[in-house]
Amino acid sequence: MTTPVPTTLASTTPALDQFRRVVLKVGSALLVDRARGRLRHAWLAALAEDIADLHARGVDVLVVSSGSIALGRTVLGLGPGALRLEESQAAAAVGQIALARHWSEALAHHGIVAGQILVTPQDTEERRRYLNGRATILKLLEERAVPVVNENDTVATSEIRYGDNDRLAARVATMIGADLLVLFSDIDGLYTAPPASDPGARHLPVIARITPEIDAMAGGPASELSRGGMRTKVEAAKIAVQGGTHMMIADGRGKNPLKAVTEGARCSWFLSGSTPGAARKTWIAGSLEPRGALSIDAGAERALRGGASLLPVGVVRVEGAFARGDAVTIRSRSGQVLGRGLVAYDSDDAARIIGRSSREVEAVLGYPGRAAMVHRDDLALLGE
Repeated sequence: MTTPVPTTLASTTPALDQFRRVVLKVGSALLVDRARGRLRHAWLAALAEDIADLHARGVDVLVVSSGSIALGRTVLGLGPGALRLEESQAAAAVGQIALARHWSEALAHHGIVAGQILVTPQDTEERRRYLNGRATILKLLEERAVPVVNENDTVATSEIRYGDNDRLAARVATMIGADLLVLFSDIDGLYTAPPASDPGARHLPVIARITPEIDAMAGGPASELSRGGMRTKVEAAKIAVQGGTHMMIADGRGKNPLKAVTEGARCSWFLSGSTPGAARKTWIAGSLEPRGALSIDAGAERALRGGASLLPVGVVRVEGAFARGDAVTIRSRSGQVLGRGLVAYDSDDAARIIGRSSREVEAVLGYPGRAAMVHRDDLALLGE
């Protein structure tokens, strides 16, 4: 008897060429030859070709790559099996250098610059660090570099780590407003049951909504090198779609796995009902408690309604005690609430630069700071 297909499927399958900012997650089991503990150079070179094709079309690309511990343990001569915490951290310290070099060389072959970003969960969850990480990554993308992100396993302990790069990739994707997250796996998507043990298992090409029924289909860890399994992929999908990011699970074992998808290879799409920008503004408008308020003049109000950022020159009053990254209420000079935003300065510094042009900020504060008091991407106006 065949397993019934859930009613949460949609009929429309997206196409890769409709996305403008893409995050690719690559696991250790794909990148590293498990038997030899060495990088799969030919596979990485083929994936770099896929990335170069996206890049040439003007797509922003970010890679979340595992592999540092798997590479480092070979260099240090650590045997198979589970590693102690200090062994994992030592292996990561050695492997991160090798991993960054391999990505840099593979992308440089296509004239693309790579940048390394090492993160911990706090970097994507604590707002001050979140804003710093977001600003750095967006600047790299603006410069047409490809950021390569990995969890900072040299400093993270079991209490302060993701433990898998699926959820990390989803956090990073929503942080930078990516419209697509691709998780490369050793399977071509989500099935109604484990296909290896259930001959009636059905492949699900499109999942429009993650219900408890879909959630129950996830499995456990896949291998020693790949900490994530289908469970972490479904958890990543929840994070992604809530943040306005579509997600795809695709078989990454063959060469040119992105090209294979464009040519019809089977995969599973998790669809978001929103966009990254809309989801972010909903989060700012409704999920964060304001820590203070900024009153602005009429010129700044007109600029905001026209899609501009809030500059220090347009702020006339600062209220409350807040830190950089906190949510603040934006008000007109008369006190009308206009919206909310994530502020780029602590309240003390914000008060010192109100009414000043962005060019004067460094002279007043003694450091360059940000050009905007609240960037337009961090602003949610009422009625938007």
